[in-house]
Amino acid sequence: MKIAVWGDELASWVAVAQLAAYGNDVRVPQAAAGTTEIRPSQSSVRAEPGLMELIQAGVIKGQLSALATDECEEVVVHWLAMAPDEEDKAIALVQRLAQRADGSLLVINQSNFGIGASDRLQALLNSDAGQAVICLPDTLQQGRALSQFAQPKTLLVGCEDATALQSLQAILRPFTGALQSLQLMTRREAEFTKFAITGMLALRLGYINELANLADLLAVDIDVVRQGMGSDERIGPHYLAPGCGFGGQHFTQYIEGLAGLFSEKRRSTLLDTVLAENQRQMELPFRKLWQHYECDLSGKTVALWGVAFKPGVASIDNAPALRIIDALLAQGARVRLHDPEALPEVREHYGNHASVCYCADKYEAAQAADALLLLTEWPEYWSPDFERLAQSLRAKVVVDGRNVYDPALLRAQGFTYYGIGRL
Repeated sequence: MKIAVWGDELASWVAVAQLAAYGNDVRVPQAAAGTTEIRPSQSSVRAEPGLMELIQAGVIKGQLSALATDECEEVVVHWLAMAPDEEDKAIALVQRLAQRADGSLLVINQSNFGIGASDRLQALLNSDAGQAVICLPDTLQQGRALSQFAQPKTLLVGCEDATALQSLQAILRPFTGALQSLQLMTRREAEFTKFAITGMLALRLGYINELANLADLLAVDIDVVRQGMGSDERIGPHYLAPGCGFGGQHFTQYIEGLAGLFSEKRRSTLLDTVLAENQRQMELPFRKLWQHYECDLSGKTVALWGVAFKPGVASIDNAPALRIIDALLAQGARVRLHDPEALPEVREHYGNHASVCYCADKYEAAQAADALLLLTEWPEYWSPDFERLAQSLRAKVVVDGRNVYDPALLRAQGFTYYGIGRL
């Protein structure tokens, strides 16, 4: 099947790679006139595990090609996974498609343009001629995107045309062998469902962080409370890990979009409060360290383990580490950074800042530091050589922004330990 994929987001490139891998003739518009390069522009997308290799395999097999816009527009199936600020670009594209096509046309929209966007695109097409828009919300998570596309457990599908639905099912057939549930709804309901899911996750994260901050004041161990909450089958354990805030560009954009809808339609500040509290939560490890050193971090050297917004990705989009680094630098501290994947993006962000040191080894980052801040729970940080760490640090102070370590274990080894709501 000939499919044109539009957009430079993670969702678009995963669709490109996977659709090409299963025999489709996948077309992407040329990045620039005269070039046939097929390459995501965002370094965090290029760092997605396995993605570039699968794209290259599609090119080698001849299933994937970069073509002029006209050649991409001439196909019948179009996959849109564009950035939230590109709705005008998507509208112009669909208008051109409508002018070119006399017969059937299928537009699969994964873009986060807001609620009602897919209906606005549908209004540009001729439904009587078999031209339809399907809303297929992007549910991919960075770090696991390829496997989630290849083996989804559930799919949300906003479709009001039976023929279009059959076409979508044919396209996705190679990927639905383990599908447990296909939730069919209207386009608008699918868009709203995606916002609702993201909002619920944000509320859970915000709530457990608020409980952890309260636990600090009540001499209660939030980890014990969290396990007790998770044992209730009505609640479960997911998204109940307190820490130094959530990040990620797409996750935050969906929450901001839903917060805007609540404010506009209901005059509700529920999610605005979650977003504001999350910004404060991001700085919590810094505040704990600042208080430890009696509000004077000038001249101190601080090691940071983990800069990516979550483990398994190279992206620093809206990462808590950025706010903490900025706060430390503003206080006159020096920072020594380690991250298994994100250092290239961090270096691009801070450049050759005199007070920022990029370290290839986590113990190198801790060398002669006055404290260690753990901000991203990469697997390699969970069980370090604590004896070696103690020898590396100048002061045995650990601020655990993800509650990875056992406080009693570290304190028994002579560390001063600060967690999030931990005794």
